[in-house]
Amino acid sequence: MIDLFIAHFSEILPFILIGFGAQMVDGALGMAYGVISSTLLLALGVPPSRASASVHAAETFTTGVSAISHILHKNVDWKLFARLIIPGVIGGVTGAYVLSHIDGTFIKPFIQAYLATIGVYLIWRGFHFPPHKRDPKWVTPLGLFGGFLDATGGGGWGPVVTSNLLLQGSSPRHTIGTVNTVEFILTTAISLTFLLHLGWETFTTYTVGLLIGGVVAAPFGAMLARHVAPKVLLVSVGIVLTLTSFYGISKWF
Repeated sequence: MIDLFIAHFSEILPFILIGFGAQMVDGALGMAYGVISSTLLLALGVPPSRASASVHAAETFTTGVSAISHILHKNVDWKLFARLIIPGVIGGVTGAYVLSHIDGTFIKPFIQAYLATIGVYLIWRGFHFPPHKRDPKWVTPLGLFGGFLDATGGGGWGPVVTSNLLLQGSSPRHTIGTVNTVEFILTTAISLTFLLHLGWETFTTYTVGLLIGGVVAAPFGAMLARHVAPKVLLVSVGIVLTLTSFYGISKWF
């Protein structure tokens, strides 16, 4: 009995660690859960289709726990939340609807090049200018585009929305918390049809491991976003955004 438990635990442990690490980054910086977890799953030899399905299913639950944690830590700007939620869901649902008719993969390198440029700028700005909070002006079109890209490209809400809000001078802590909280509703809206279609087959060892690790890490990510200095958050977002974008570009080439 004990040997059987150890065997099952050793099988699921790598996926728990992946889920934990990916969610720590995502919860603290508002992006990169999908990129990190998918990349590491593929590196472990998980088939691409299974990796995508597992990450998508686990993210539906981890974003919920992350949202609750950010709310409890008072990281959410409810005014910004209200401005993002409707256009984000509309963009996400629209993207999910047209996904079978439009191939959005050809624009991904251009989006990633744009995000890499923003990442470099955020790093530079973090070292040269202390961030001053300003209310962002471009929110509705950003929510629409971020939601649409997330649905059609299998990710992009965090990198696109978080980085552009920071670019407009929004508070790093409240931007990260708000974008994570909106992402839970957005992910649920996009994923519901796919989860119902895939059924319980989606919940493989990969999914369970990612789910356990992500749920455990979610409160710590929100805690970091609350207590880490805005300048450090700004530079960290820039670094993660730049690295993941360059990875996507190199993968395309």
